[in-house]
Amino acid sequence: MSQPLRWHNGRQSLRRRLLTTLLVPLTALLLLNSLITYIGALIYANHVHDVSLVDDTLTLVQMMATKSPDGQVAPQAKFLLEYEPEGRNYFSVFSAKHGLIAGHAALKPPGGLFTDGMAPQLYDIQIENHAMRAASIQMPNPREAGDQLEVTVAETLRDRHLEARQILLLSIPAQALLIIAAFLLVWLGVNTSLRQLEPLTKQLANREHDLAPIGDADVPVEILPLTRTIDGLFARLRAMLALHERFIADAAHQLRTPLAGLSVHAERARSTSDQATIQDALDHIQRLILRANRTSSQLLALTRAQTAGHDAGDTQLLDLATLIPELVGQRVHEALAADIDLGYEGPAGPLLIEGDCHRLQEMLDNLIDNGLRYAGRGSLMTVSLDREGDGICLAVEDNGPGVPPAWIERLGERFFRVPGSEEQGSGLGLAIVQRIAEWHNARVRYKSASNTSGLRVEIVFPQYTQ
Repeated sequence: MSQPLRWHNGRQSLRRRLLTTLLVPLTALLLLNSLITYIGALIYANHVHDVSLVDDTLTLVQMMATKSPDGQVAPQAKFLLEYEPEGRNYFSVFSAKHGLIAGHAALKPPGGLFTDGMAPQLYDIQIENHAMRAASIQMPNPREAGDQLEVTVAETLRDRHLEARQILLLSIPAQALLIIAAFLLVWLGVNTSLRQLEPLTKQLANREHDLAPIGDADVPVEILPLTRTIDGLFARLRAMLALHERFIADAAHQLRTPLAGLSVHAERARSTSDQATIQDALDHIQRLILRANRTSSQLLALTRAQTAGHDAGDTQLLDLATLIPELVGQRVHEALAADIDLGYEGPAGPLLIEGDCHRLQEMLDNLIDNGLRYAGRGSLMTVSLDREGDGICLAVEDNGPGVPPAWIERLGERFFRVPGSEEQGSGLGLAIVQRIAEWHNARVRYKSASNTSGLRVEIVFPQYTQ
């Protein structure tokens, strides 16, 4: 079976990473469970031995009361009380009047131990560097009135720890089998779950030029962010391919006429020896070359203007009150050559937007070119800036022949030229303006010029706010 998610060249696979991530906590869980089991077993062993220790103490008390007429412990009882395979246990009998009667002198109950009558008391004690557990009880001396006996039996902790370890060793195999079974189930679950990605992988591998969305059907919830990201990438690729196809179609459409004219006038120049005819053909060829060059430049500008979205670093803070007069000043000489009075009006204060300087220059150049081409000689053209609510309005107005109201709504369409216009153009200038304005989240308005028959184009930019 294929392993579509396994990395080659020594890189870790997703499957291995998932299993490793699960195995480490399972191992830690086994260790923690073993510790908890040992502590629980030790608590249980302590309880059982404490009960047995109290029973041994009560048994010794009973022996002292019924079978020891002289207050001494029989040798057989002493042997049983002190016997331990790996060492010994201890006992002691202290009299309030006579001191130690029997047993080990170091095994004396601490002062203040007995506060609730005759009940046995359990406590920890250290004897000969051995940690021990002891049980003590008070009883009246059956052989001497007015005397109190303190009977104590103690044992080492070895048996308690040994029993706890035995319980732990008995439980570890069962716990290990449980962890192994859980790990195998996790392995099976991971493999089964990852197999759900194989149809998606095969579907993408079998695609050649299909950029249709994958969609959410039959896609696991955990993979939806990935598939939606891929769908977003496909959408951007489709938009880019559509833009390229449109550019090719537009170029073919717009360059067909100039190229056909070039062919006709080149044939004219070749088929005659008349210098006037040749010169006229060459003049036409030069004009057609300039037209084709402008058309191709505007097609490229339109394609750049149609690129979607702002990437990081595309925009910067711009002061239109400084930038626009500078850009207008660069076109004054062309306006003078065309016999058009080009001027600027605007406030002195800063007018800040977030934008791209090169795109704004291209937009303004197309607006000015449109006026230079269609306003006519002796016309007046004014570029102005003003605040408009929360925005900044950039306007280019001329007093030329203008555009009939019936056609104003179509300005900004690709390749649209006002019917009856004698000037040759590509119909792309205002389309470029429209796209660059959209790129800046600005609005474009086309109006008749105030108090004249000319055209006024307004672009309202959102003002920069901190």
